[in-house]
Amino acid sequence: MNKTIRRTSVFVLLLVLALLGRATWVQAYEGKALADDKNNRRKTIAQYAQPLGNIVVAGSPVTGSKKTEGTDLEYRRTYTDGELYAAVTGYSSQAYGATQLEGIYSDVLDGTDDRLKNPLDALTRKQQQPGTVVTTIDPDVQKAAYRALGDTKGAAVAVDPATGRVLAMVSTPSYDPSKISGTTDGDDWKALTADADKPLVNRALRQPLPPGSTFKLVVAAAALENGLYGSVDTATKSPDPYTLPNTRTVLKNENASAPCENATIRTALRYSCNNVFAKMAADLGQDKVKTMAERFGFNDTELDVPVRAYASVYPSGMDKAQTALTGIGQFDVTATPLQMAMVSAAIANDGLLAAPHMVSKVVDSDGDPLTTFKDGDSERIVSSSTAEQLRSAMRTVVEEGTGTNAAIGGAEVGGKTGTAQHGENNSKTPYAWFTSYAKDPSTGKQVAVAVLIEDSGAARSEVSGNGLAAPVARKMMAAALK
Repeated sequence: MNKTIRRTSVFVLLLVLALLGRATWVQAYEGKALADDKNNRRKTIAQYAQPLGNIVVAGSPVTGSKKTEGTDLEYRRTYTDGELYAAVTGYSSQAYGATQLEGIYSDVLDGTDDRLKNPLDALTRKQQQPGTVVTTIDPDVQKAAYRALGDTKGAAVAVDPATGRVLAMVSTPSYDPSKISGTTDGDDWKALTADADKPLVNRALRQPLPPGSTFKLVVAAAALENGLYGSVDTATKSPDPYTLPNTRTVLKNENASAPCENATIRTALRYSCNNVFAKMAADLGQDKVKTMAERFGFNDTELDVPVRAYASVYPSGMDKAQTALTGIGQFDVTATPLQMAMVSAAIANDGLLAAPHMVSKVVDSDGDPLTTFKDGDSERIVSSSTAEQLRSAMRTVVEEGTGTNAAIGGAEVGGKTGTAQHGENNSKTPYAWFTSYAKDPSTGKQVAVAVLIEDSGAARSEVSGNGLAAPVARKMMAAALK
């Protein structure tokens, strides 16, 4: 063999080895990235090549699949009572992706999750039968919340205090995910994304707003846990009117005739005395209030239920006047309805906060579990004594105070109203809040809820936690205790 042929042969061999090396690299290291690339049409075709797995509520699927025509995407997602469960399921769209549980468990629901495959299938990338997502949602509580919220802009969450199971999650106005599940739904998509009321936003999890006076429960817990006051029936040192520290700003109470001067925590919660809790927060200092808020879940940027909730915020770097305003749930304090339901849940559960979750398990096509969420995985937030005292004071709110519209005959009900300022110099309609718990002594059933009415269309003078939010909470609690 002459030198030229030998060199050519070596060169060709090197080219072959390079091609084999590149092919091996693509197969072994870049295969998954290429398969998962959002621009890879094959992934979308595979996702909708067979009926999707279902999301289940109380043993019945609230999702389905429909055969399509004239497209290479063979099936599209359908929803039963789509508007009712949209805040739980989210949407699965051939054109716009997937959100909420549909997005988190898309691989399980379309059958491409590797856990659904045996070793041989994993090598051949054979698509398997999809799995199922089983939720903790109670349809009766969900329907009660959705119907009670009606045409308002708001949200509601119900949680089982002992287990952490989310029994209801509603955000209004809602939308029907079926209308945007295909590839020809552009008009519906544009209408939803252009809607000023933002129906695609899950207000229960992803729109923290000032919690107003519902945050007074957190401040009261901090005062009791830090020994600022010995009990909810100890007189506080709270002048009325109260001037914010180092300012000339006088903080007024909503009810000018309420007995708020030096009021006990019980009385201050009953009448929602701003002077008491503003001074309490200032006396405690921002660090102690922040520590208590964070125990309840504020400032948690990784709260997954399993959908990621936006962090509820208790701020830092404040002066004393600003710290005082946080005591009434204002300044830069924000909270989601989930967060305020967690506050009531921990108080109801003797000071223990069970991790909230709205999925109980994820299973394969044979019903074998892929993922299981543990009930009652709890953490001590406040002492049993503090929790008992706060429950007692919350009962006073419902029985004799600003939360009477939440009362349920034959049940123990405690709650706290809130009306949060909105807009510069409180120029816009306030937000109405209510957070509460209820227990049935005969059955042992219990529930904690939080309701936010962002905008009901009511006149400013008619906005109150008791008037707008408490009736929604009452219907949810009554449904949970049935």
